Amino acid sequence: MKQTRITILVEGAVMIALAAVLSYIRVFKLPTGGSVTLMSMLPIIVFSIRYGVKHGLGVAFGYSLVQLVQGAMDGLFAWGLSAPMLIACIVLDYLGAFTVIGFAGIFRSRGASGWVAGTIFAGVLRFVFHFFSGVVIWRSCGELWSGFDINNVWLYSLAYNGIYMLPEILFTSLGAYALFRVPATRRLLKAA
Repeated sequence: MKQTRITILVEGAVMIALAAVLSYIRVFKLPTGGSVTLMSMLPIIVFSIRYGVKHGLGVAFGYSLVQLVQGAMDGLFAWGLSAPMLIACIVLDYLGAFTVIGFAGIFRSRGASGWVAGTIFAGVLRFVFHFFSGVVIWRSCGELWSGFDINNVWLYSLAYNGIYMLPEILFTSLGAYALFRVPATRRLLKAA
């Protein structure tokens, strides 16, 4: 029993580290945050598929803390947000958005379709957090896109966050499906 807990902790730490490294490999980055990465959510999703939602949420929360540190290094505290807006940003754009990736293992017993559905589900949950952050906190950033109707913050947030989250969800879903197609990976992930 103790060995299993240690194994889970070690694998979780490795997946957090791998996800953090992959988050620095960006296909493209938007000017005020958000980027398409090299499937940086996939290690957390794989862990959640292997060990279930409970452990997946724990590791995803650890990953959210790493993302918060990365955001701080990218200038999060220099954006000029008021204290309540900064707290809301931390909760919505970091802690909430990255913790929900742990829900990816919710359909893990349903084969390839479950892996892909769980990946999409977790990605959509993450998008929802970023979307509401865009509506509540980042509405003033609409002026960065000339010609865009900044009076409709709902549409702006949908477009802005959709630009990077849709490809991120699509690429990560394809990655999860590809991993399922490898028999050795499938056996390894079903072993837990």
